[in-house]
Parts: sequence; C-alpha cells; structure tokens
Amino acid sequence: MENAAYSVPASLSEPIADYLDFLRLQRGRSENTLRAYAVDLRDLSGFLGSQLHKVRWDRVQIEDLREWLAGMHEAQISRTTIARRISSVKNFFAWAQKNQIINDDPALRLVAPKKERRLPHVLQPSQIDRLLSQNAAEAAASHNVQDANDQKEPKKDQKDFALAARDKVIAELLYASGLRISELVSLDVPDIDFSRRTLRVLGKGNKVRVVPFGLPAQRVLTTWLETYRMVLADEQKSGNALLLGARGGRLNVRQAREVITRALKSLGDTAATGPHALRHTVATHLLDGGADLRAVQEFLGHASLATTQLYTHVSVERLRQSYSQAHPRA
Repeated sequence: MENAAYSVPASLSEPIADYLDFLRLQRGRSENTLRAYAVDLRDLSGFLGSQLHKVRWDRVQIEDLREWLAGMHEAQISRTTIARRISSVKNFFAWAQKNQIINDDPALRLVAPKKERRLPHVLQPSQIDRLLSQNAAEAAASHNVQDANDQKEPKKDQKDFALAARDKVIAELLYASGLRISELVSLDVPDIDFSRRTLRVLGKGNKVRVVPFGLPAQRVLTTWLETYRMVLADEQKSGNALLLGARGGRLNVRQAREVITRALKSLGDTAATGPHALRHTVATHLLDGGADLRAVQEFLGHASLATTQLYTHVSVERLRQSYSQAHPRA
C-alpha cells in the first residue's frame, strides 16, 4: 500500500517534518530510524489525503486509522512492518497532542498486531569456517602490493586484490564482533585499538560501546590497513573511514550487505541471508559456549535483555533438534 504518487499537502507534511526534526535534534535518533519514521508517516498521510481526503491531522479519527490498518492487511504487508508503522504513528500523535497540533489522540486505541517471532537462521561453525575462508586465496595471492608494483602488474589486479581483502575484513568483523552492518561501515581507523583488540562502536541511539575481536580478525585488519587500503584510498574522499568502496569513498550499507549476501549464497547449504545472519550466529555461538546473557546483551548493544533472550530460544531449539535426531527414546 504505497502513496508515493500522491502529493501530500503542507498541512500534513509540515508537522511530520517538525516531528522528524524533534527526533533528530532533541532525541538524537539515527538517520536510519528517521528514514523509517518518515516512510511510515508519509504512507499514512498519503492514505489520509488520497483515500479519505483529509488534509489536517486534527480531523483524523480512530476509524480512519483502522481503515489504513485494514488496507495494510489486505495488501499482505508483514505483521512486523505493520507493527512498526503503528508504533511510528502512535508516537507521532502523542507528540502532536503534546505540541497542541491536535486536541485528542486518535491513535490511543489503535492496536498493533503481535510481531512475528521467527527464529533467525544460524550458521554452523563449519559453515562459518567456509565463509571466512572464501576469497582467502585471492586476498593473499599478492600479499604485498609493492611486490605487484615491482612486477608491473596491471592496476586493475591490485584493485581486485584490495577489494578481496576488504571483503574478508567485512566478514571477519561481522562475525568477530557481532556488529550491525551500519555500525561496521561507520567505523573509522582510529576506532581500532590493536593493543587491546577492541573496536569503539557507535550504535543505535548514538550509544557508544567497546567490543572485542579475535586474532583472525586482527590479522585481516592488519593486512588491509598496511597493504591494501592505500590501493583504494582517495585523498579527497576517504578520510578516516576504515572500509572503502571501489572509488575511494566510505563503503555504504548497501555495498557491504551485497558482499555478505553473495558470500552466504555461495555456501549453497544455508537459508541464512544478509549480514544480520552473522550477528545472529555469533550471539548463538556465544550462548552455546556458555557466555553470560547480560554480557552478550552488552556485546550486541541491545537496549533490552528480551531481545538478547531470543537467541536462548535458538540454542534450545538446536538442542531439541539434536536430541530428536540422536536420542534413542526421543
């Protein structure tokens, strides 16, 4: 249910812009969060204007919101997306009432569907080993770019080696430190403390946490920084960014996601897709290995322990499956 073609009147769009400014300036919400709020609120405002011909927020009633909700159900939009949109709308109307844009809050009685609690796909340790070994030969084929220069190899070959080395850093760090993909691409070189093997990470809500990484990640990071980053670096574009794109600018979320999506697909024996699969995997492996739940919560940067507890369900489900397969009287 999209209303992108409908031109939203200023009487609806301006309060949305003011609300987004409030979230940005006073609540410090991330750009990803702001984009999600903007999409959700513009979907509602487009529906109100194009379908119900309402052009003022103080004219909106609970019946209008329920009609919007029914349209999303008919369009077979996922329960998770619907729940997020309703949360965005309820927060907006609460702000609008507080700021006297509306007198009564029509969203108070709007009920969101329960979110789908699907257990995430988790990679086995053997699959992780294969994933992190991919492209290792290519990344190591020219261990030192200076050697390539001495042999007068084409510049394209040097760039290919550099991209392979960068992709290995992406996979290693996602698994080593359980980072969100947005956190990974936001890393700067000074965020790395090699003496302690830790990363300084700016997470959701602009909260900073320090997370560890292991020796394999240290090795690929060192190779990248000492040998390959300089191949892609651009004096005007790179700055302190740890991970660079082919043109020298900071690697973006889409590009990093494509790297992992391709790598997971190439495994051929997993339903796991996208970089969040590695975050799911490291959380589950830590808990399987006996890590404390609250330590894993801090490691992942979860605001709520309930979010981290999802991975205990994954561990229990894996145990149940193993029991069913192996126990004589299962």
